[in-house]
Amino acid sequence: MVRMARVSTRDEILRVAGDQFARVGFKGTSLQDIAVEVGCSKAALLYHFAGKEQILLALVATAEHALTGLLADLGDLDPAAAQALAIERFVDLVLEFRREAALVYEVVPQFHSEPAFCSVLAQADELCAAITARSDDPAEIIAAQTVLHGVVNVAIDDKWDAAQLRPALLRVARRALITPHHDKD
Repeated sequence: MVRMARVSTRDEILRVAGDQFARVGFKGTSLQDIAVEVGCSKAALLYHFAGKEQILLALVATAEHALTGLLADLGDLDPAAAQALAIERFVDLVLEFRREAALVYEVVPQFHSEPAFCSVLAQADELCAAITARSDDPAEIIAAQTVLHGVVNVAIDDKWDAAQLRPALLRVARRALITPHHDKD
């Protein structure tokens, strides 16, 4: 007799919420919508998660953990080596966690000051610093922010597969961030 692994209610809530957030957005999804599709009461859902924000945090926890690992790997490198590794690994992370990146990208503006999301924002700032090779030049910081947002924005569009995206995103990011610029305004 083959036994099927039983999916926990918590895991089912995360699966359904992730699907709903991807389909209609974080704002467009209610706790009631999730509970109905899971087949549980809203009270049962709230037993597992205090709210929609906690569901979102659980959905992006693995991606955030991977970003934390990347930042740790950059710690002892010289700025140029950290920059090169940060660009490559960021592209890989976004491609691995496309759905999670889309969720964070959607909600960051509305949760900018929420304590639960402050660590994600601090990590983004740390990644940006590594990608600029620790430059304090505003133009370099703006370039890094533009590339980071652009990588996410392009990667979350599912019309491209990862095999096509990875080399193109790396080429564009390196060209924008590593190639010396001689066109100062």
